[in-house]
Amino acid sequence: MTAADKNNIALYGVMVADHVPAMLAYWDKDLICRFANASYLQWFGKTREQMVGKITLKELLGPLFPLNEAYIKGALEGQIQTFERKITQPSGFTRDTIANYIPDFRDGKVVGFSVHVTDITPVKMQELERKNQIISEQNIRLVNFSNTISHNLKSYSRNLEMILKLFINAKDEETKSKMLHHLQIISNGFSSTMADLNKVIEAQNGGDEKLEKLNLHEYVEKAKHILGIEIEVSNAVFINNVNPNITLTANAAYLESILLNFCSNAIKYRSPERPLMLELSSRFQDNELELSIKDNGLGINLEKYGHDLFKMYKTFHRNPDAQGIGLFISKYQIEAMRGRITVESEVDKGTTFHLLFWLG
Repeated sequence: MTAADKNNIALYGVMVADHVPAMLAYWDKDLICRFANASYLQWFGKTREQMVGKITLKELLGPLFPLNEAYIKGALEGQIQTFERKITQPSGFTRDTIANYIPDFRDGKVVGFSVHVTDITPVKMQELERKNQIISEQNIRLVNFSNTISHNLKSYSRNLEMILKLFINAKDEETKSKMLHHLQIISNGFSSTMADLNKVIEAQNGGDEKLEKLNLHEYVEKAKHILGIEIEVSNAVFINNVNPNITLTANAAYLESILLNFCSNAIKYRSPERPLMLELSSRFQDNELELSIKDNGLGINLEKYGHDLFKMYKTFHRNPDAQGIGLFISKYQIEAMRGRITVESEVDKGTTFHLLFWLG
């Protein structure tokens, strides 16, 4: 190989190195720079004339040198070094890097080491975004869980309070016995609800909501029993026309919360002009199971309030107990179970909510 060939190879080597996005350099055993590619020079804001054969690694790194010194010594002792480091550029911007120090052996002795540094800032930013997304999802689940507990237990506490008042004011043993029977139903339902909520806790600790096959007709009946006193006191007619053979893959606590919320809302917003008729029915539509919850209550002006219907803290009737969070929670829970919700309503005629769950 002629001297000209060797010179061409060296030039090609520099050209290739200068087009590599990673930072490449070579430092001799006295820590003097012998080579630096374009990325390395640009990173530190130096020219090749300022670097090669003139600057030491200690001068270049400045306050970073003590942090890297152990790795430098390791490389000069013949051991490959790999480590992560944050480096502040002359521009003031700090970036994340992963560095490799590779010893250069000649005749069995280390005469220097090559440096390969990769900018991993985009990877770190993606990791941070993923962590933030996980934290955000965990916070959403936590808020939803606390709201689910609040809404589920509120139905029990409200009915328990009504039962106790009726029991205290009962004039005969038959009424007292009836109230005790209702109390037993509430107690059994409460135990079941707590078991479902414990499942939610376990599932959320694992990072996901647990779904299981549930008999929809039975869960509607459970909601009917839990709200039994409210239904009786309000003289409402509760009709469960859900097919007894239908099973839905759902979260038990969520399904109970959804049914209690829609049914208790129907009772809360019933018309004073007529007895409440509340009907729940089911049908299959394409690849979805549709659960319809229909009432003849006050109704909602969808033209006026439709865009706010499922937003948090939005109320549409002058009910002192309204908090404007129930529909927001229910919509979240339905969507968490791969479902969606639509609504039809007419003022002073009633409302029908259609809950559609994907069966695929």
